Amino acid sequence: MKSTALVPRPRLGSAASAGSIALALFITFGTGVVRAQNEPILVPDAVNYQKLLPILPDPPQGWAADKAEGSTEDVGGFRITNVHRDYHKGEGDKAPTAAISILDSVANPDYVNATTAAWNSNNESSEGYGKSVTIDGNPGFEAFEKESKHSTLWVMIANRYFVQIELQEQDPKDLQEWVKRVDLKKLAAIK
Repeated sequence: MKSTALVPRPRLGSAASAGSIALALFITFGTGVVRAQNEPILVPDAVNYQKLLPILPDPPQGWAADKAEGSTEDVGGFRITNVHRDYHKGEGDKAPTAAISILDSVANPDYVNATTAAWNSNNESSEGYGKSVTIDGNPGFEAFEKESKHSTLWVMIANRYFVQIELQEQDPKDLQEWVKRVDLKKLAAIK
């Protein structure tokens, strides 16, 4: 399956893999700055995951949700925080699903800048599309894979939080309804 994703995405139902991806991103990109041996590393600290769990919304009417999960991990002198929740409507392979993840990327501003800059490209083919979007004044990127009916929306909040919404077996227009369920203003205020 070809993906138009610009940020690695965890499989639905896998908060552990979301944390692993977050860890890999920070290890891969590091802090992006070479420092003198005795110079202190001034990296902002990620918030504790428990502050982000309440941002993950309750399921909409007719849907069920798994328990929200999260972690804050120390990695090479800085902390990574990730929270995740899966949603489903019905049972079976063709049942609609959704997943919402939030990653605090405050420890790596170079990664934030590189990723949001890459979101300025748009593409469309018979297989799907990828396009830049703006959600409540925040930069984002939306991708859709027609064959698998998989759509993803990434939004950068307060220049630190990556919000990712993944939908399976739903119209990509439903991404807009799901992002409205996340209190982006409340998320932006969390420090």
